[in-house]
Amino acid sequence: MKTPREVLVIGGSRYFGKRLIARLLADGDRVTVLNRGSSAPPPGAVHLVADRDDESSLNRALGPRTFDVVIDQVCYTPRQAAIARRIFAGRTRRYVMTSTVEVYEYEDSIALVREDAVDPTTVSVDLELPWDDPAFLDSRYGEGKRQAESVFSEHPSFPFTAIRVAHVLGGDDDFTGRLAHYADRIRAGEPIAVPVDNQPATYIHVEEIADFLAWTAGQDFTGPVNAASRGLLGTEELCRAVAAHVPEGKTVFQPVELGEVSPFSFARSYGMDNARATRLGFTFGDVRQWLPRAVAETLGNEA
Repeated sequence: MKTPREVLVIGGSRYFGKRLIARLLADGDRVTVLNRGSSAPPPGAVHLVADRDDESSLNRALGPRTFDVVIDQVCYTPRQAAIARRIFAGRTRRYVMTSTVEVYEYEDSIALVREDAVDPTTVSVDLELPWDDPAFLDSRYGEGKRQAESVFSEHPSFPFTAIRVAHVLGGDDDFTGRLAHYADRIRAGEPIAVPVDNQPATYIHVEEIADFLAWTAGQDFTGPVNAASRGLLGTEELCRAVAAHVPEGKTVFQPVELGEVSPFSFARSYGMDNARATRLGFTFGDVRQWLPRAVAETLGNEA
């Protein structure tokens, strides 16, 4: 019989975070959820309320608790990482940070990008940048994640892994509105702005990334790991899947040289190589097998 683990999830109140918590509980783990009190965790989980940006508040909320694994769903800046590194030194045997494909925003390769393209131990950290400014952080999402990885990796206080998550699709609770953007434009026949040289990207289903994070909690690997389904999707193929649910609509692409483009439209390739995760023992699905289901879930139009 499996020995229950003590798992702390920081954040995790929505989308794949809540699915992760459900999986951990179902697997028999003792789960503690820490957030600012915006939402309660599911039955069976312990709820701690604290502002992770306030080191004293975080310390008080945790008290003497220790954990086998911490899964940090909401670490966006090097400041947050520095606080977490101090707070959880001696409190956890393993730290898992949910990172992003956006750490590769400066990589432009036709080949799928491997983890060693961005070595967090070589990334410069600047704690004095205005990370508390939402507009600043929003425009530097990838940089914030890159520097957060660096803080955890350069002076490790515990075994650490960063899960670099591909673009997530699926679920009836997708709060991003990205697929709805396409559905609305196709329905109205309005132009969909894309780069002149529109490049594909890797994706992962919301259930698959929850599976991957839950699996990761029980592993012992360290360092960055890419998490992405097999296969690349371009905007055109994504729109065909959306258009199947908007039969009265019309898909019109408008290539633009400069300016804002539609979600999931990229001037450079965002394809991640998932070979490391596969070697470690996780089997990813194929994006084209789950794409129709993901679109149907999100648009509320199950086939």
